[in-house]
Amino acid sequence: QVQLVESGGGLVQPGGSLRLSCAASGRDFSINAMGWYRQAPGKQRELVASITTFGRTKYADSVKGRFTVSRDNAKNTLYLQMNSLKPEDTAVYYCSAEAVQYAFWGQGTQVTVSS
Repeated sequence: QVQLVESGGGLVQPGGSLRLSCAASGRDFSINAMGWYRQAPGKQRELVASITTFGRTKYADSVKGRFTVSRDNAKNTLYLQMNSLKPEDTAVYYCSAEAVQYAFWGQGTQVTVSS
């Protein structure tokens, strides 16, 4: 079973930056993408950014130009660099590892953007 552990969340002022990390243990060769999702209170969980096994990236329109998803295969770690943070970025951020028929999820890390 793949285990995912997010870290790096916290409180930051508008315009600030945070770097989230997702440490993965185990291996599943059916996984074809990893990504970051977020969920704010009362809202649906939404895709923030994803990266496939071939390195193709995808971003939500709301974060394009501000967030960057990357991975370090040697360290089995996924990253989300978040710059120019806005209050509307406040949410619990979840890491995912996705196969066609199933997905693994981390426990989430809270990001709060507030002055």
